[in-house]
Amino acid sequence: MELAERFLLDALAYLECALGVVCYMLLKLRGSPYGRYSSPGSAFGLPARAAWVMQELPSLALPLLACAGAGAPAERLNRWPNCILLAMFLVHYAQRTLVFPFLIRGGKPTPLYVFLLAFVFCTYNGYLQSRYLSQYAVYADDWLRDPRFLTGSALWLIGMLINIHSDHVLRNLRKPGETGYKIPRGGLFEYISAANYFGEVVEWCGYALACWSIQGWAFAVFTFCVLFTRAQQHHNSRLENLSALTRDGTRVPAH
Repeated sequence: MELAERFLLDALAYLECALGVVCYMLLKLRGSPYGRYSSPGSAFGLPARAAWVMQELPSLALPLLACAGAGAPAERLNRWPNCILLAMFLVHYAQRTLVFPFLIRGGKPTPLYVFLLAFVFCTYNGYLQSRYLSQYAVYADDWLRDPRFLTGSALWLIGMLINIHSDHVLRNLRKPGETGYKIPRGGLFEYISAANYFGEVVEWCGYALACWSIQGWAFAVFTFCVLFTRAQQHHNSRLENLSALTRDGTRVPAH
């Protein structure tokens, strides 16, 4: 039974990589379907805050259940590397589930199908990461001193801080009642159009390096494939808006 589940976890990880590549190709062809790029009235929408909480919740709940030993004792969580790596995953999703949604100002409704896809992914990946780290991941006694773990942990922390700071910049982009296109300023937005996505990619690449497992790298690959296309869309949109402002000197509608 254990061998069969371990095989399943490896298969799910490879499948996640493949799904990431498929999503990359689809998003390159069709673009991102939510947020500023969603078509008004094209699909039933959920309130932004509620959608964020519900879609991210499985990635928080499943690791917590694993820590509680629900279904089976968390045999590997008596080892510090496993605990710390699972804590990295938990900290991110605690912030995304319990903090980030309640800081949203306004926010366009989330299309139902986008919410469902995100919920399914968070359930899939939450199970994959938490089950592997709590039951099957085996690390050497000196793994906490390994350069891969140390470098990966540092990248994870740096990426998370970039992501949180960039979200703060975006939330405070306009003053109350202010409209019109505005370019984010501060932090990595001085150099990168989508600093928030860059931070999240760095974060999960660091996590993957610290885990040094196909499960961790599958998550990083999927994240890169999805967020890179989203970042490209942001960058192209910024160039178009700047071109419009330069051409006729008028303000373009705010996004």
